Amino acid sequence: MKPIRQGDVILLPVKPVEGLPESGLTLARGEVTGHRHRISQGDAQLFTKEGNLYLRIFSANALLAHEEHGSITVPQGHWMVRIQREYEPEGWRYVAD
Repeated sequence: MKPIRQGDVILLPVKPVEGLPESGLTLARGEVTGHRHRISQGDAQLFTKEGNLYLRIFSANALLAHEEHGSITVPQGHWMVRIQREYEPEGWRYVAD
């Protein structure tokens, strides 16, 4: 499986990981607009381990939705949720959505 990107969120495929369950299915919230990257369809769970956020898709696939981006299908599996970074002459910074 390949990484999946939606706006400033990137899902990286990982081997199965277990951690502490999170409530809800919001992967990230926009700093300015409050829009959310969230799982809107499918059977999924978010959890944390050692400061990292993980997503597990139990159904054949799930839908990752956001108000300003097109929805993306995420296949079954284990994913690490990250906020993408970009390089500027001043250094690395997180991509703002």
